[in-house]
Amino acid sequence: MTRPVFPRSGARTLLALGAALTVPGLPVALAAESATPLPPVQVDSTTEPEATLGTTTLDAEAIARKRAFTADTAQLLKDIPGLSLYSAGGVSSLPVLHGMADDRVKVEVNGMEITAACPNHMNPSLSYIDPARVGTAMVVAGITPVSLGGDSIAGTIIVNSPDPVFATAGQGLRTGGTLSSVFRSNNRAITASGDVSAATENYSIGYNGSWTQASDGHRGGDDKPIQTSKFQTENHAITIGARQGDHLLVAEAGFQFIPYEGFPNQRMDLTENKGGFANLRYQGLFGWGKLETKAFWHAVAHEMNFLDKVKGSNMPMNTEATEAGYSVKADIALSPDDTLRIGNEFRYYALQDWWPPTSTTPNGGMSPFDFINIHEGRRDRLGSFAEWEAKWNEKWTSLVGIRNDIVMMDAGNVHGYSRNATYAADADLFNATKHAKTDVNIDATVLARYEADRASTYEGGYARKTRSPSLYERYTWSTGTMASNMNNWTGDGNGYVGKIDLKPEVAHTASLSGDWHDPARKTWGAKLTPYYTYVQDYIDADRYPTFTSNTTFGKLKLANHEANLYGLDLSGNLEAWESDAAGRGVVKATLGYVKGWNRDTGNNLYNVMPLNARFALEHKLGGWGNAVDLQMVNGKSEVATNRNELKTPGYAVVNLATSYTWENLTGSLGIENLFDKLYYQPLGGVDLSDTGKTLRYNVPGTGRSYVGGVTVKF
Repeated sequence: MTRPVFPRSGARTLLALGAALTVPGLPVALAAESATPLPPVQVDSTTEPEATLGTTTLDAEAIARKRAFTADTAQLLKDIPGLSLYSAGGVSSLPVLHGMADDRVKVEVNGMEITAACPNHMNPSLSYIDPARVGTAMVVAGITPVSLGGDSIAGTIIVNSPDPVFATAGQGLRTGGTLSSVFRSNNRAITASGDVSAATENYSIGYNGSWTQASDGHRGGDDKPIQTSKFQTENHAITIGARQGDHLLVAEAGFQFIPYEGFPNQRMDLTENKGGFANLRYQGLFGWGKLETKAFWHAVAHEMNFLDKVKGSNMPMNTEATEAGYSVKADIALSPDDTLRIGNEFRYYALQDWWPPTSTTPNGGMSPFDFINIHEGRRDRLGSFAEWEAKWNEKWTSLVGIRNDIVMMDAGNVHGYSRNATYAADADLFNATKHAKTDVNIDATVLARYEADRASTYEGGYARKTRSPSLYERYTWSTGTMASNMNNWTGDGNGYVGKIDLKPEVAHTASLSGDWHDPARKTWGAKLTPYYTYVQDYIDADRYPTFTSNTTFGKLKLANHEANLYGLDLSGNLEAWESDAAGRGVVKATLGYVKGWNRDTGNNLYNVMPLNARFALEHKLGGWGNAVDLQMVNGKSEVATNRNELKTPGYAVVNLATSYTWENLTGSLGIENLFDKLYYQPLGGVDLSDTGKTLRYNVPGTGRSYVGGVTVKF
């Protein structure tokens, strides 16, 4: 589509009138191979932001290699500069961007913002899409455009399944599909996945399904089991698409079933997770620009208990949640060099969290009533934004914008298992307090990009981002040891108590970037991005007076503090060789460093990744691809003493992968942790697989694993 031509004065007049404007920051796009050999429809305009500095793109071969090594979609992103992962269950890692994780990161899956409906955050957004269904993923760390979402301070992750495929003109009915199977030796994991589609020129229907079962993994060195790390997961989705000219309509529906998933760093395990979803997406091009609308519904029923006998006996914990929402976004071409983006969205979230009694008669413990952890919790958000992109000349591009999010929260009255002194006092105090809270949050972003020449680009910017507390941060109420221990989304073994009067976090981030490369962007390249963030009213945790030991577990109360974070991301690539006989070899490297501390207490922030680096040699010759990957992590010595966070030693792990594609058949082989190194995950939390432990131990990393997979296209 050719954009309409407008006089540049239209945008300048808009600026003069003080209209709201915005900026995309540093997106990282992962383009994955389509699930079928049919060509995807392209309904898009040329109005996307031109800022590309800080972008990392993984091709289809690299994505396919990652899929074979994991059933956890978050693991597909682990090589991206600035991103690390909290270890959790087999499909439930929590992404961290520049030292900030979980609810501080906005995650969107096929247009759905799915909130973890669990006091231990066992069902985060990315756990609802299997790696086999990932088509594209975008990670924005640091300076995030307001058009990509609010109510977050760390950044944004957007993951989508492939667009529907359609037949070409005059082709008639097109059909296609894939079947894949993968085996991983360490935890004896078996994955089976597949998809099938049928399409005419204007209509398409497709199905995607996957199933994975894994036993407990084993650590490196001595092959001891990583207890309660087993899992099983099943995902199904149907996609229907219709297109007419420059208009595309996509409807999706599906469900997920996880009968069990072990969590070594939690006192509980997932014993059932059932989720269903439906979403609708429209994209259209008009003479004035592009329109995109989305709507979704998602519901989940979640249960926790002790998965293995080693963890104890019986303590059921249940949650049910429903989310729904819409978003409308328009890209308006004001002139050949100016684009205005405006949008509005709404998110509805309702949560019920209760723990059934273990007996119907009073026994002095978990009876005779339900323990009501959160009753009729509500967290609704209404957001609007506007952003403006201007290309001033061949070298300078700017983006400026503003966003408003109104977050409305409330919860009902609660009670404990009984009316004993502790439960009654805490519940009465909570119930006597006004629960309803409304936050009016303002975000703003400014970015400038300068292309000095064909071999270098520079970028700088500032962002003000805001996040309101979660339902669990505001409305968990019991100070009892057992109950507070069950509200732990950090994996550190401590107990947490919420605070209704928590203020929203406001993060001020400044960042600079330099991108140097050969003019063709083929032989070599290097990117350096330092950043600094000041967080006003950062939600940290204060110890209760009874928390005195530095070696065991304790109880903490959430509280607002001031915090600082700074760091840098470095990435580069170098073509080592290229010839007809030897193919092409490329060396790739990334390095990340971040430091964060509480300005009020001087304490280090929790679960901040130490200095780390990755080096890889990738080789391609015809249908044959190979990779050698080295991950190095420095020892973690700067820990959060208020939470008794554990130190970890440094380590290095080597991974190998090879694959060969012949016509419609692809075979893959690999070895993870080649030398069977015993190491401990810096963001792995505390090993709680045995509830009898009173001392704190690190969760070990996975030992050597042989991987084999095959994919057939038809």
